[in-house]
Amino acid sequence: MEIWINPACSKCRGALKLLDEEGAEYTVRRYLEEVPSREEIRDVLDRLGLEPWDITRTQEAAAKELGLKEWPREAGARERWITALVEHPKLIQRPIITADDGTAVVARTDEAVRDALSRS
Repeated sequence: MEIWINPACSKCRGALKLLDEEGAEYTVRRYLEEVPSREEIRDVLDRLGLEPWDITRTQEAAAKELGLKEWPREAGARERWITALVEHPKLIQRPIITADDGTAVVARTDEAVRDALSRS
């Protein structure tokens, strides 16, 4: 399993702590340094069963500068949202855990982390 984190994020640190407590084997991806490609974001979205606007942090300064709250949330705008996530990775909701069974979760709660653990 892989976990996308921002080390400055308390939710990310909490998820890592729980993974360690459970003895999980995982790889850390600091996604602000190793920015996901468009393909990787598409893959994670498919694994999550979500759309890019569902994993976008709309309260970030970059989101406000881009006017994301006004962007359409429809299939025709999907690639525009993905481009924004690639160009501004801080907008990606965190942490995201990709489980070994091909699924993924946005692991902002202990329950979500445990859910990912049960899938690996």
